Amino acid sequence: MTVTLAEKIEIAIVDDHPMVVEGLKTLLKKEKNIVTHSFTNGANLISFLQNNEVDVVLLDIVLPDVNGIEVCKEIKTMASRTVVLALSNQAERSIILQMLQNGASGYLLKNVSADELLQCIEEAQKGGIAFSKEVKAIMAKPSQYDLQAVPSLTKREKEILKMIAGGKTSQQIADTLFLSLFTVETHRRNLLHKAGVKNVAELIKIATDYRLL
Repeated sequence: MTVTLAEKIEIAIVDDHPMVVEGLKTLLKKEKNIVTHSFTNGANLISFLQNNEVDVVLLDIVLPDVNGIEVCKEIKTMASRTVVLALSNQAERSIILQMLQNGASGYLLKNVSADELLQCIEEAQKGGIAFSKEVKAIMAKPSQYDLQAVPSLTKREKEILKMIAGGKTSQQIADTLFLSLFTVETHRRNLLHKAGVKNVAELIKIATDYRLL
């Protein structure tokens, strides 16, 4: 089945692999109603969106300058009506959930067919949540983290989390960041509480699963 988009739309492709970008541009140019823009990193896209509008962003997760999950959040802050669809090789359920929580309207794996891609774009533009077939299968599988929201961490908490994961003691962290031992211990307890875990090993596992490190 061939899908044809009825209305003219502008689509931004964000991916640092030239072959992926050119392949998508070639595919989308077959649709007379589509205008494409391409970017190899998140910063260039955000700069473009400050003075221009697009209808849809096809966004890779792994970019050379910033995580696509953070880019998605920034896009939705700047332009809430812009539809963001993740287009990635990352098939982890936790990443899919993070993208949705940051405002994405869908998630597609890069092996998606041309018709399926256009169907998902159309579905997302109509206000739906669009998944490629393989992502639907991933989302159908139960996960121990389904009912647990991704912990929202402050900049300082993220900094301390990375140092904990690096094996530093509370005293070493305090010395490095010029904080009191009491302050670091407080941050450590807050991290455990936010993650809903009892020890550092579990904290690091959840942080890894949710790509917080």
